[in-house]
Amino acid sequence: MSTTDQPIKTVGQLIVAGLTPPDQHDDLERLTQHYALAITPTIATLIDPTAGHKDPIAAQFVPSMPELDRHPEEQDDPIGDDTYAPIKGIVHRYADRCLLKPVSVCPVYCRFCFRRETIGPGHNGQLTSSELEKAIGYIAQHPEIWEVILTGGDPLVLPPRRVREITQRLTGIPHVRVIRWHSRVPVVDPDRIDTAMVQALRSPEKSVYIALHANHPRELTNTARAACASLIDAGVVMISQSVLLKGVNDDADTLETLMRTFVEMRIKPYYLHHPDLAPGTTHFRLPIARGQEIVGELRQRLSGLAMPTYILDIPGGYGKVPIGPGYIRGNGQDQSYEITDRKGRTHQYRDCCAAPEDD
Repeated sequence: MSTTDQPIKTVGQLIVAGLTPPDQHDDLERLTQHYALAITPTIATLIDPTAGHKDPIAAQFVPSMPELDRHPEEQDDPIGDDTYAPIKGIVHRYADRCLLKPVSVCPVYCRFCFRRETIGPGHNGQLTSSELEKAIGYIAQHPEIWEVILTGGDPLVLPPRRVREITQRLTGIPHVRVIRWHSRVPVVDPDRIDTAMVQALRSPEKSVYIALHANHPRELTNTARAACASLIDAGVVMISQSVLLKGVNDDADTLETLMRTFVEMRIKPYYLHHPDLAPGTTHFRLPIARGQEIVGELRQRLSGLAMPTYILDIPGGYGKVPIGPGYIRGNGQDQSYEITDRKGRTHQYRDCCAAPEDD
């Protein structure tokens, strides 16, 4: 395993840490001029440098040249954030919830990130006080917004003082009932989750959630588990989101372990994302049909408590839809259906509910 006590942010540091061969220096310099690089010491220690990009942690965080291969279907803004951004820092795609993006940097940069064209050094850092004021003002002026989702970038790179300010401002908006933070920090930089941060996230009047992003069981270290436990013990509800990634977790064994570990940590598995069409990420994607096979196998092994929903975010900003395997066929006209059980066996089912009444 690589050892370093400082974040890796340059190709030279990658080479010194033994995470990439010296002969790739010039090519990777060109790559990292376009897509940001950062690996925390916590993540660096999890990487097996002898395995190259076959290591599932290295594959997620160490840059590789296939990222410069752009498929014609890939898009700079694959889920249509820009289309639904009324002002800076806000994305309002669904009526009852909006994204608030206070910061555009992360402690690590995932090589498959769907916002890779808009985050990292040189992308405006964080909202100014004036910009944040306008963003929160937008939320206050839209009473249909029931849930605010903090994302970015990773909002938990902000200092506790800033996190507390945002929490308090959102708590003061009566129609906002749920505050949800999306973050990798408890996994990639768990020392940030100290007493001050936990207190900054708490709201006595709102439900506070953290959606934790992790893709492989090795990411859920003892320190990550302790960080999550401190949040949960303080009343924060945690859910998970993962991305189905070729060469990282594209098998039922790995995902089974990951989802069971989440549940054991008191984190409810939420979404398993099919990779978005971000530029330079073709090497991470597997066919949806294969993803459905894997999720179908998971359904045989896991209880509903441990099952995530396999999701596709439709390109163009049309929103998320579940794309897991189908278990029911039939047009319903004669109330007859063919049902496939979790082991692949088919059964006939007649829906014996009362017929709708005539108008």
